[in-house]
Amino acid sequence: MYVLARLALVAALTVVIYGTGRLLGIADFPLLVALMFAMVIGLPLGIWVFAPLRRRATESIAAFDERRRRDRAELQARLRGETPNRPKHGGQPDRKTDR
Repeated sequence: MYVLARLALVAALTVVIYGTGRLLGIADFPLLVALMFAMVIGLPLGIWVFAPLRRRATESIAAFDERRRRDRAELQARLRGETPNRPKHGGQPDRKTDR
């Protein structure tokens, strides 16, 4: 979602820059130049404008990495012959094994 928002921002800026060039009377305004300017302007602007999306994407990646680390540790424990102590179903310990 974050990447799509940033690409849409660059596309919108390209249209605005190209249209402004045409309105100012520059008939031969290259679209590639408008795209380059849009990318230069859109990079820092996208970080500022889409900060909530960026934070949410970062949190999602961090959660995925934590699950991956936990799964890897569990696999390594099983390979060593140990019984991994992993909570089930949303972080709640299994009630049957805790008694």
